[in-house]
Amino acid sequence: MITIVLAQWCPHCVPLSLETTQRMARELNFELRVLDIDSPDQAKEADILVKEQGDCAEDYLIPQVFIEQDDGSIQHVFTGFSEGVQVTSAQWDNFFASKYYAGLLKSAG
Repeated sequence: MITIVLAQWCPHCVPLSLETTQRMARELNFELRVLDIDSPDQAKEADILVKEQGDCAEDYLIPQVFIEQDDGSIQHVFTGFSEGVQVTSAQWDNFFASKYYAGLLKSAG
């Protein structure tokens, strides 16, 4: 499963990272879970996930993306960049070009 922690008002999140994680879920044949930090029940779950597995700070950056493998292990794979949406977009491009993602694709295929 892929989980994205986001907020609807965040330009790094919607549409950029939401569409990107939807693509990733399709390519890897994973379920996509969206946790919106502005939804009280989802925010609690998002906060726990980010605190335990992600880039945690009092006002943590979003989006944050996690991959949960079949064995239950969780890997934090992406955090948005505060410098600008174009920086976050470029880092998504780097992620998809990475050996790590190529390995995920190979495992899924």
